[in-house]
Amino acid sequence: MALFLCFLFLIVSSAAACDRCVHQSKVAYFSRASALSSGACGYGSMAIGFNSGNLAAAVSSLYKDGAGCGACFQARTRDHPTSLPYIWWNTDFVLSSRAFMAMAKKDRGQDILKQGIVGVEYKRVPCEYKNQNLAVRVEESSKNPNYLAIKLLYQGGQTEVVAIDFAKVGSSNWGFMSRNYGAVWDSDRVPSGALQFRFVVTGGFDGKTIWARNVLPEDWKPGMTYDSGVQITDIAQEGCSPCDDGIWK
Repeated sequence: MALFLCFLFLIVSSAAACDRCVHQSKVAYFSRASALSSGACGYGSMAIGFNSGNLAAAVSSLYKDGAGCGACFQARTRDHPTSLPYIWWNTDFVLSSRAFMAMAKKDRGQDILKQGIVGVEYKRVPCEYKNQNLAVRVEESSKNPNYLAIKLLYQGGQTEVVAIDFAKVGSSNWGFMSRNYGAVWDSDRVPSGALQFRFVVTGGFDGKTIWARNVLPEDWKPGMTYDSGVQITDIAQEGCSPCDDGIWK
């Protein structure tokens, strides 16, 4: 298994109906909340406020060079807790303590913390943000005009953003952004003026373009977050075998 990479994305700890892509692994938890601010996705201190603090870091196969940032998962403990030693490469996830305790039965949160590492079943699920559009946060390193670095927040659905294009509002002269690292995209060829974006996401087994027609105002500023006016609801299809009815009910 790949070595553990510290990055942040959302996780939901609960049970649900049988899913095609249920995986079995082991999870540990962060004993200090400050560890949640140092992930490779680049969310920084913002991450602590995501999803009521139900967060996780994961291995490189789930990080996907940053494409996995912000993905949502459901996880539950398996019937027989593991007694394996506490070593990083035995786990797919390291959770926040809040998410770790959320997998326990009522009033048993402290008991599960004492185990340190437990066996789980997990699956990816669509992210849902009620009454919340996809948002574009302008990074502090941006300089208006020309250089723009952004990260996407509140990305719904069960997809991955694989490309981002931009253009001045009203123009058909599109440029493209590159993934800098984690959830951060940038370009040093951004025109002056208000900006529109096209987000290419995985949808079904193919791709789909989401067009946000007026996102950043002419006087966009570093450190600010802007409403895209659109939301992603698509669900990408995974190529995996049907799960055993006894795994997740």
